[in-house]
Parts: sequence; structure tokens; C-alpha cells
Amino acid sequence: MTETNDDLHATDAPTDDQNGDGVERGELVGVDGDGTGDGGGDGDGDESPAITEPAKVMRIGSMVKQLLDEVRDMQLDEPSRERLAEIYERSVVELSEALSPELQEELRMLALPFDHDTVPTEAELRIAKAQLVGWLEGLFHGIQASLVAQQMAARQQLEQMRQIGPGGQVAQPGQPGRPGQPLPPQSDRPGTYI
Repeated sequence: MTETNDDLHATDAPTDDQNGDGVERGELVGVDGDGTGDGGGDGDGDESPAITEPAKVMRIGSMVKQLLDEVRDMQLDEPSRERLAEIYERSVVELSEALSPELQEELRMLALPFDHDTVPTEAELRIAKAQLVGWLEGLFHGIQASLVAQQMAARQQLEQMRQIGPGGQVAQPGQPGRPGQPLPPQSDRPGTYI
């Protein structure tokens, strides 16, 4: 569907949500803030987020895992195997759209398409689905590790900011008024009120 600028109104201006699913888009930022999610930027200025649509990746991953669980113990006839192969291939395409070019290439290398001349066997389908679920779980673990590293870096930065007193002065250890240090005694303090 092509639109011209004249066709756009204030209420339907383009947004990051091109799929119309109403989901906000996020960016996974690496430990060094480079946007790759792997924590290792090479400084070449080519910054792209590892996952442009994390909610989409999570939804597709959950769907593929649920689908694999559902078909694990059932006999699949030819039409259901054809349908499962279509779902698998469509899932790979949709996942690729939400990933960085590096992850797209990795997924392309691992998720080989089925032969379109023949219907895949149950075993082929289960192997392909399990491989995709395993790759997604690895991706999710990578995201979690990156988030933990980000949280640790943020805590460290916050602690450094706390050590810098008002006016940019670095607080000395044992200085009164710092966290964990007692306040100096004040003789003019009123008594305890209950």
C-alpha cells in the first residue's frame, strides 16, 4: 500500500508501529551503549539495535514454542505438515524483520527452508521447530545477560554519582552525612517526640 503525503492526516501519521499492532518499539542497548546488545562495539559508527521489535520476537517465540509443544505427541497428516511448514517459514520471515542484520544472517544460516516440492516429514518439522525454539531461547538468554550487565553498569554509575557530593566534591570515606555514617552530635537538637 502506497500513500502520498497528501493522504496522511494528523491522526494517521506514520509511526514506528508500521504493523498496526499498537505495540511500542524498544531498543536493546548494549553494555557500552552501542545499541547492539552484545556489549562490544567496534566504534565504526554503524549502530543498529540487535532487536528492533522485542515484543514481536517474544510473541513469535512463544507461539513457536507452544506450537511445538502441541504437535509433539500427535500424528500429523500431510495437510497439517504442509501448514506447519508454512507457519515455520512465515515465523522465520517475521522474526527476521525484527532483528538486526547480523542476527538476520545468523537466523538465515540456521533456519534452512524446506523443499517446496515435497511435504516435510514429521521428524523434519519437529527438528526445524526445535532448532528455532533453541535459537530463540539463546537469543532471550543473551538479552537477559545484556540487561543484567546494563543494570550492573547503571548501579555502578549511580554509586559513583552518590560519592560525588554537592558542588562536584568527592566525599571522603567516613565523612558524616554519607550513607552508613552517623550524623554529628548537635547540642541544640530538641528531645525525642513520641
